[in-house]
Amino acid sequence: MTNTDRIEKRVILRAPRLRVWRALTTAEEFGAWFGVKLEGPFTEGATVRGTITLPGYEHVTMEMLVERIEPERYFAYRWHPYAVDPSVDYSPEPTTLVEFRLDEADGGTVLTIVESGFDRIPPARRSEAFRMNDRGWTEQTRNIERHVSEP
Repeated sequence: MTNTDRIEKRVILRAPRLRVWRALTTAEEFGAWFGVKLEGPFTEGATVRGTITLPGYEHVTMEMLVERIEPERYFAYRWHPYAVDPSVDYSPEPTTLVEFRLDEADGGTVLTIVESGFDRIPPARRSEAFRMNDRGWTEQTRNIERHVSEP
């Protein structure tokens, strides 16, 4: 059975929890591994915008609503998944919830990333948003892994 509502990725990072936490919740560091230049800090309830810096997506403005921050344990935001067409107004659509959970692991930190709520996305773009974000989170786990292992 395949789940069409939720993407889950899990990776063990060879870095202390505090290091991973900073990479997730400091807007500048998040942007460095995620590929976005953000315009402000992450604060609960705040909307943070930024321009994607990945080749081919420089025209995309990313917008995140910071949902919850529990220091060194949990960080969550809402966004419009795969909202890459500049001619489309995605604001009336429901958002998905992106959650980052940190747990201890021998020699590092377990990072679990969950994005849920795809079943509420309009049917015309639901499967493409799911497919592209599933692929995207696979790549982002590699990106953060590289980022937190740099000296």
